Amino acid sequence: MVSRRTLAALAIVGLVALAGCGASTGGGSDGGAGGGVEQATEIAADTGARATGTPAATQAPEEAGSGASDDVAMPTDRAIIRTGTVAVEVDDFGAAQSNLTTTVEGYGGYVSDTRQDRRQIGNETWIRGEMVLRVPSEEFDALVADAQGLGEVQSVEVNSRDVTDQLVDIEARLENLRAERDRLRELYQQANDTEDVLAVQRELSDVQGEIERLEARQQNLQRQVAYSTLTVRLEEPRPTPNRVAPDRWYDTPVLSAFMQSVDGVVVVARAVVVGFAFALPYLIAFALPVLVVAGLLWRVGRRYLATG
Repeated sequence: MVSRRTLAALAIVGLVALAGCGASTGGGSDGGAGGGVEQATEIAADTGARATGTPAATQAPEEAGSGASDDVAMPTDRAIIRTGTVAVEVDDFGAAQSNLTTTVEGYGGYVSDTRQDRRQIGNETWIRGEMVLRVPSEEFDALVADAQGLGEVQSVEVNSRDVTDQLVDIEARLENLRAERDRLRELYQQANDTEDVLAVQRELSDVQGEIERLEARQQNLQRQVAYSTLTVRLEEPRPTPNRVAPDRWYDTPVLSAFMQSVDGVVVVARAVVVGFAFALPYLIAFALPVLVVAGLLWRVGRRYLATG
């Protein structure tokens, strides 16, 4: 069954044929008519290639060889996307966060995202979180150094990604698509039949959609190249009560030593009680009968000695 795109290509080819006939019978110059037919034929070839899925270079080799992609200049500088992560232990989360905000704004950047949460151990609390900073690429190394200077560095990671080839490819594709869009617009102005107008309009809409998609991708890459991203993880020291023991036992405070001794006495007394509770059933089961038998033997012995 014939697809809708194939029908669209056939309709455009028919429109081109009609345009050629009108140009050959009209009163215009032969050179102008011939140029119009040649241009319309190229448009039809490009549109037919899009409808059938055949590459444009196969349909029109002259155009592919002399297209705008040959005019795209290779950039002299490489387009590098730089990202990094720095983890730092700081004494005061709020002060470090404020310091980083001031620093990145001084470099012409901004704070993209922030996150923080408060943790608790016993009655002690500490804060940890992270900041996502965007800074001009030329200031990235300076910002990394400033982030490391906030406290004790736990880890540092810096990554680079070269997207020069991607940007060149996108620009070449955009040049070709814009040229195709211009030719479709000219063909749209020449169309008289409703079906032909709709067919060209659909093709024009597809080309415009592809242009917008590539432009959005191009702009996103350019933003990432212009502004590097640094994620800074900040964390206050975790409180660990009584984690530091005195070097010598006699350096322990008197009250603390007394309380520790009281605790030791309670522990020993509890251990004795628990041990007796475990041993009591064995005493009842085994020791009591032995005591009863021993008592009876003792009484019998005393009677024997008394009567003897």
